[in-house]
Amino acid sequence: MSRTERLFQLMDTLRRLPPPVTAGQLAMETGVSERTLYRDIDSLRGLGAVIDGAAGFGYTLIEDAHLPPLSFDDEEIEALVVGLREVRAVGDPALAQAASRAMARLKARLPEKQAHRLKHAVLTAHRFTQTPVPGIDASALRKACWEEKQVIFDYTDRNGAPSQREVKPLSIIFFEQSHCLVAECQLRQAFRTFRLDRMANLETTGRSFRPHRVGLLREALKRFADEGDNHP
Repeated sequence: MSRTERLFQLMDTLRRLPPPVTAGQLAMETGVSERTLYRDIDSLRGLGAVIDGAAGFGYTLIEDAHLPPLSFDDEEIEALVVGLREVRAVGDPALAQAASRAMARLKARLPEKQAHRLKHAVLTAHRFTQTPVPGIDASALRKACWEEKQVIFDYTDRNGAPSQREVKPLSIIFFEQSHCLVAECQLRQAFRTFRLDRMANLETTGRSFRPHRVGLLREALKRFADEGDNHP
């Protein structure tokens, strides 16, 4: 393998692996010693790549317009297309628009041959039944999940009974017929799922539950699996 090929492989590895990536991981992936890996990192930085980190802490690639173009194999392109088209089919309006923008950006950055394959992919995704529209701003709910802020909303259950809930929002799951929030309900003091199309008047309280979202979500999904609870 030439040095140029090795540097391209290192760039691809930095894009592919979850950051920060240790020097040991990078050396193993590219088949070089750690000493050579450090020189290759310096070479990429000299060529304009913005790579955060240092030996002993791991590395994170900060994407830059001057970096070499993205490249995927044929199966990866098909996977991207079907994934983004599925989001356009089942996502809330903001997420569906984001999927369209992501597809356009990918097409603009890929080499011509791969951009053509992206446009005319074999695989696709289509739904014949429309997913119910969320009764709240789904983007605001996603932001509350990421920021680990409690939210309040009005809710109507499957029997038509109204209530107001304050919850710790953990994740949004796309079921076949609806989008559902997984949350820890402060009213019931238990994990619950809430259909987004039955929610209204969403407000963020500002009360933080950081850094417990990941642990709570893991616990909630395990409990749902143990109880056989798959849908609100």
